Amino acid sequence: MDDKILHTLEYRKILNKLMQYTQTGMGKLAAEALKPSGDFEGVKLLLQATDEAVNVDRLKGIPSFGGVSDIRPALKRASIGGMLGTAELLSVGNTIGGARRVKRFLAAMHEEEHIHMLYALSDLLSEQKHVEDAIRSCIDEDANVLDSASPELASIRRELRGGEARIREKLDSMVRSSSVAKMLQDQLVTIRGDRFVIPVKAEYRSHFGGIVHDQSGSGATLFIEPESIVAMNNKLRETRLREEREIEIILHRLTDMVGGIAEEMAYDVDILGQLDFIFAKARLAREMKATQPRMNDRGYLKLRKGRHPLIPAEQVVPLDVELGNQYSSIIVTGPNTGGKTVTLKTVGLLSLMSMSGLFVPAEEGSQMCVFDAIYADIGDEQSIEQSLSTFSSHMTNIISILKRMTPKSLILLDEVGAGTDPAEGSALAIAILEHIHRTECRMIATTHYSELKAYAYERKGVINASMEFDVQTLSPTYRLLIGVPGRSNAFAIAERLGLPGAILEHARGEVKEEDLRVEHMIASLEENRLTAEQERERAEVIRREAEEFRKRQQLELEKLESQRDKRLEKAEKDASEILGKARKEAEEIISDLRRLAMEEGASVKEHKLIEARRRLDEAEPAPRKKAVTRTTKAPRKLQPGDEVKLPSVNQKGYIVELSGTKEAVVQFGIMKMKVNVSDLEFLSSAPDQPAPALRKATTVKRTRDENIRSELDLRGANLEEAIMETDRFIDEAFLGNLGQIYIIHGKGTGVLRTGIQEYLRKHRHVKSYRLGNYNEGGAGVTVAELE
Repeated sequence: MDDKILHTLEYRKILNKLMQYTQTGMGKLAAEALKPSGDFEGVKLLLQATDEAVNVDRLKGIPSFGGVSDIRPALKRASIGGMLGTAELLSVGNTIGGARRVKRFLAAMHEEEHIHMLYALSDLLSEQKHVEDAIRSCIDEDANVLDSASPELASIRRELRGGEARIREKLDSMVRSSSVAKMLQDQLVTIRGDRFVIPVKAEYRSHFGGIVHDQSGSGATLFIEPESIVAMNNKLRETRLREEREIEIILHRLTDMVGGIAEEMAYDVDILGQLDFIFAKARLAREMKATQPRMNDRGYLKLRKGRHPLIPAEQVVPLDVELGNQYSSIIVTGPNTGGKTVTLKTVGLLSLMSMSGLFVPAEEGSQMCVFDAIYADIGDEQSIEQSLSTFSSHMTNIISILKRMTPKSLILLDEVGAGTDPAEGSALAIAILEHIHRTECRMIATTHYSELKAYAYERKGVINASMEFDVQTLSPTYRLLIGVPGRSNAFAIAERLGLPGAILEHARGEVKEEDLRVEHMIASLEENRLTAEQERERAEVIRREAEEFRKRQQLELEKLESQRDKRLEKAEKDASEILGKARKEAEEIISDLRRLAMEEGASVKEHKLIEARRRLDEAEPAPRKKAVTRTTKAPRKLQPGDEVKLPSVNQKGYIVELSGTKEAVVQFGIMKMKVNVSDLEFLSSAPDQPAPALRKATTVKRTRDENIRSELDLRGANLEEAIMETDRFIDEAFLGNLGQIYIIHGKGTGVLRTGIQEYLRKHRHVKSYRLGNYNEGGAGVTVAELE
């Protein structure tokens, strides 16, 4: 991409912003060298990496590159045998540690959110912890060699500390003595050139032996090494030289280790720089509130609420523009200071950013194109040095563009044809635009010439646009209006500013008739546009209100459903409690019936059975009343022998006798009940047969009760008890509408089995009986079939 274009579109300012978010020198260099790419697949990969970094930043924040630095010069020197200093070795160790932290951070992040590119890049980082540990065991955070770096160094430093202590002790005793103290400027011990000295007044130099190492600026104080400690200082100096040689040995050893991994570490440094650069792009996207554009290579561009990234957010006006679908060229007309140039720069700069793998400050769904090049002629290019006028400068630039452009280029022209005679300038502008349009590249051009409005109307694939201007406030709104050419608004502005009407009328008379028609047409279009926008805004308000109403209704519905569910749950709970109570009562009733049968033999008193049935009826939960449609029939007086039904227990029976006009005794199976006549439903008249036919009616069975058992266990009972239980059990099974029952009597001596089967042979409700099959209990069980 041409550097001049990058400068014109202020691309360098974006890079400066990007560099502020880098954490390493390598990342800063990568940001500084960033340039747009014309490789479609390459741009997609760059944006994918930025998108992954944005997701990481959103979920966990940016990884820290603390301690990582550009150690490549040190690595190069170590690889050729040079010795690294303690600060350089410390930087190597810190970089190794920083790389390990970044690698682990991204590996952990990859397990939560797939970041394939960043993970693959970080996975290439080598693990050099052994070198890091070696460096940290020898050099502290202040780049000083530790005593523990080697046993020899530890021994030398113990000797040094001991020698220094002895010298200080000797000198301290001297400065405290009264004979020496009067000759000292200050009673203290200091160091000059690694030698311990004391400050002596100059007038006592002849009285004080020793070596002078320094004097004060005034010459009043001499720093003298007493003769008594010269030998001690010399020995201390020799020990320090031994320390330096040992330190050099340690540094050479560490440098050799670094030199052995120099190639791998240089590669690691490059990767760390790339990762830092990618995360800097993510932080820039967050700062700009930018989104990932959808890229294409077919020349289609669609910006939704695009913002110029260098204009403060509170001042910038979002831009909506589409190019490359129904039209490939846009001609923007209108007065100066309306925002035409900003529009060109916004489209150009956002295109450059997307082609560099950067997110663009626009809404989701924006689409950008990978162009092979972007050419722009924007601003005043007048050059005093080259003695070129504004027009000449523009023409030189445009000619260069015409030579290099291709169908896959984006052309941005500001005030095309300006700077010369209007008639010639407009004709030249139309010719240039027509030539560019025929090349089929994408173009946005701005102009003052009215003739270009008509050109855009007549040319297929070219559309007019303008920057909106508010005549009431005499100020531009900076909104781009696609499909509406710009108006000069000169007369309207002059009239609002108070220009006399006569002058305005004279001016209007000087305007050509075709120009007036164009202005009227534009005014009509703008009026229609404003009306359509108002209608759209009203429709949007109605849509929002409908959406709000729908949400409220949805909330009310959910609330009602919740209340319904709670009530149903409570009803089910209450019903369950009632049912449980009814079952418990039924069990008590059945238990009473059994006890009565045991006490009174097989014969149960009629009134006791009726009372037990009444309790059972009362224990049953009353069903909810439902509206029942009944066929109206003429009332009929019931007679003995009539077949009737008692709905409350869902049983059929025959009237045995009538007790007055209100009550009747009804035979239900083997039971008789006294029932209110009004509770009975008539089914059929008494048959014209003798009484035994009524006995046959006793075979009518009631609906099977789910609680009736199908087997009876008599093991351990004597024959008399067994027959009594069997009789009661058969009655219950018969009333429960069971077709087959199982009587368990066991094998034993066979007495119980023989007695039971003899009883079954004579029982009126037993159709047949047999011994159980192998899987039914064999000879220990008798299976009876009931009628």
